[in-house]
Amino acid sequence: MNEGTRDRRDSAVATGRGDDGTTGLLFGGVRIEKDDARAEAYGTIDETVAALGLARAELNLKDQYGALPPALAGVADLILRFQRELFVVGAELATNREAWDRLEDGRTRVSKAMVEAVDSTLAELEGAIAMPREFVVAGETRTSAALELARTTLRRAERRAVTLDRQGLIPGPYLLPYVNRLADLLWVLARAAEAGEARASTPAQTRRPRRATTQSEDKR
Repeated sequence: MNEGTRDRRDSAVATGRGDDGTTGLLFGGVRIEKDDARAEAYGTIDETVAALGLARAELNLKDQYGALPPALAGVADLILRFQRELFVVGAELATNREAWDRLEDGRTRVSKAMVEAVDSTLAELEGAIAMPREFVVAGETRTSAALELARTTLRRAERRAVTLDRQGLIPGPYLLPYVNRLADLLWVLARAAEAGEARASTPAQTRRPRRATTQSEDKR
């Protein structure tokens, strides 16, 4: 091997095309810089999928060892559904304008039905648990903490998507509503995960102890 060269092996992943700091979009077309606003947006969606994977793995581990609370049965499948739907979000964000006519609802473009399904699930969850009336601190359980991580990451993706929408770079009308409402749902799902393990949410502010009163003060 000559000095300054490296042995290259065929790889389905490491093609080397991104070595110049560019990346391809769905359906081809002009490559973009890896720090392009679109890459930042769908990359943050990818982070959200990974964070949701932590929550799903925790639930599956509990199930494997027979420690999954009955109230959390089916939550792992629900999370998997959201992970798959976020791939639809990512596909829409990662499509060149020239290929927008090739997008398909529910497959590569967020659909109205996807938004309605999130709304329905959110309403069902809210009706099943007692909701906190104040800000809460993440970390009561491993599952709820992972869901909170996913929620905050999704909020960052939403901020990136708002920028793209302002620039006219989002093809459909349902991507922003979907991301916004899913982030709301993940917060509620984190509370449901805590309730399922009989844990109460930790308030963000420390409650001040009530000051003891004297008998004379009680009569005022």
